[in-house]
Amino acid sequence: MLFIASSVRPWKNSSIPTLFLLQNSKTLNDINQLHARLITTGFIKNTSFTTKLILNLISSPHIPLVQFARYIFYKHHAFRDCKENGDPFLWNAVIKSFSHGIEPKQSLIVFCLMIENGVLGDKFSFSLVLKACSRLGLVKEGMQIHGLLRKMEFDRDVFLQNSLIGLYLRCGCVEFARQVFDKMPVRDSVSYNSMIDGYVKCGEIDSARLLFDYMPEKEKNLISWNSVISGYARLEDGFKTAWELFDTMPEKDSASWNSLIDGCVKRGKMDDAHDLFNRMPERDVITWANMIDGFVKLGNVDIARELFDQMPERDVIACNAMMAGYVQNGYCREALEIFHNMQTLNCLSPDNVTLLIVLSAAAQLGQFDEGVAAHSYIKENRFTLSGKLGVALIDMYSKCGDIENAMLVFENIEKKEVDHWNAIIGGLAIHGSGEMAFELFMEMEKLCVKPDDITFISVLNACGHAGLVKEGVMCFEILRRVHKLEPKLQHYGCVVDILGRAGLIDKACEFIEGMPIEPNDVIWRTLLSACRSHENFNIGEVVANHLIMLDSSNSSSYVLLSNIYACNGMWNDVSRIRTMMKEKNLKKIPGCSWIELEGTVHEFFVQDKSHPEGTEIYSMLDSLWTPKSKIEYCTQQN
Repeated sequence: MLFIASSVRPWKNSSIPTLFLLQNSKTLNDINQLHARLITTGFIKNTSFTTKLILNLISSPHIPLVQFARYIFYKHHAFRDCKENGDPFLWNAVIKSFSHGIEPKQSLIVFCLMIENGVLGDKFSFSLVLKACSRLGLVKEGMQIHGLLRKMEFDRDVFLQNSLIGLYLRCGCVEFARQVFDKMPVRDSVSYNSMIDGYVKCGEIDSARLLFDYMPEKEKNLISWNSVISGYARLEDGFKTAWELFDTMPEKDSASWNSLIDGCVKRGKMDDAHDLFNRMPERDVITWANMIDGFVKLGNVDIARELFDQMPERDVIACNAMMAGYVQNGYCREALEIFHNMQTLNCLSPDNVTLLIVLSAAAQLGQFDEGVAAHSYIKENRFTLSGKLGVALIDMYSKCGDIENAMLVFENIEKKEVDHWNAIIGGLAIHGSGEMAFELFMEMEKLCVKPDDITFISVLNACGHAGLVKEGVMCFEILRRVHKLEPKLQHYGCVVDILGRAGLIDKACEFIEGMPIEPNDVIWRTLLSACRSHENFNIGEVVANHLIMLDSSNSSSYVLLSNIYACNGMWNDVSRIRTMMKEKNLKKIPGCSWIELEGTVHEFFVQDKSHPEGTEIYSMLDSLWTPKSKIEYCTQQN
């Protein structure tokens, strides 16, 4: 019946409606209908028609169409007699769909399948698989392709040789790339520029400059000049050379100006950067973002904001630069304001960096509602939490007091990295859940997740806050003996804190004396704080005097020593210490607490009476205090 139908109706005429269906086919259901039509009409057996079908679908942005094109190719073209199917044209189309798509490794499999079926690849076939190897960093497979190229006498083709250079440079094999370059009978500007850029990226600026000077003048272009300038601009002692090259280059584009401005910004030379900025004929978004970034790093947030407001057109990169600058300088509310304006006024879609900044700002402010809103946006737009975004989200919930949601986020991350473990263990530590933090650490060990320095600091802190002395010492031994890591000052400080909080002052002193590295002021201050908490006057006085000798300008040592004297009723010594502080003009930085209520964050400093409801708040606190806590508070203030 199919044969009769097809013989009555010519292929050319009957194929038009079917091809027309392709324009509206996007989903799997559409593909199933199209496939059924091809079978019922007999078009599926017409190689001319299926070839057109494959070529129409293989480069579609809709994945079901691409997959259908591959299916048709494998089913009706790939395994035919190589005498009939010796042309690699269709094979190349399928290989390209992989090498330029989300599964580049599959292009190597299709390429091997093509060779096995007796179809000889052409220059385009080799360029596609080399691109796939380059994207994935597959140097071994790339070398095999290189060997095949030489056997098939394609090794003199400039385009393929440039592809090989690009592959080896991408994989960090600069010497192999140079060998290919040196053996090339003919080179073009791409050959030289690739090698120069490769040398610059691996820090071999002298080699890049030698090749640049050797390069024929007719081959030099903006890419050549910009690569060398950017290389020198990155070096501490190469900026002068970068500026000289910039002045002598025959023509400049925005990348030339931006390289030099970026060099100025990295060295904090904002006057020079601003001069270049003013002279620049055409500025792009990168220029503005560089200037904003430079000023905020020097703390000049106001100047950065002026530039931000002057921008003719903003994009996500510029907004991120300004937001990051605000957060770095403690202006978190202003950063959140820009985030809201991005969506409402500028109609810009936040990216991963934006959301990282927003979550950091919300965490620092304790703005729970802002953090939850950011989380909703992440879920609605299907951002992955496998990287830094998941870490920031866990950290935000932890710092905003919602450790349950932090745990939920952690548990729902499929591919957990060590940073995710660190974030949740650190969150549990600040919430006093030392036992759970220790259990998670032991689970890491079972799952063979390799901990880092931060992991051990987080676990040791958790053990300290929960009074888990045995577990804390065990973690320290695991760090040294199991993972063969060299403990840092922070790790030693954590152990001193664990012993000190437990009242084991003598053991803490012994531990400090046995340290292979010199203890810093933080470790001594940790011990002093433990002496004050456990009323160990003898050791506390010695440590405090030692600290004052180490750093006479730090007020905390004086305050702790004063409190130790006060606890022992030595009021003359308390007065003496306070007099010393006044003579040195030392002031204790007041403690600060904050609480979020109905979207508003309220800040309170010690003895702060500026809040409009201060009387009621102090009255409530007064009713909650015990007589003992009142005496201790009064003692600390005297």
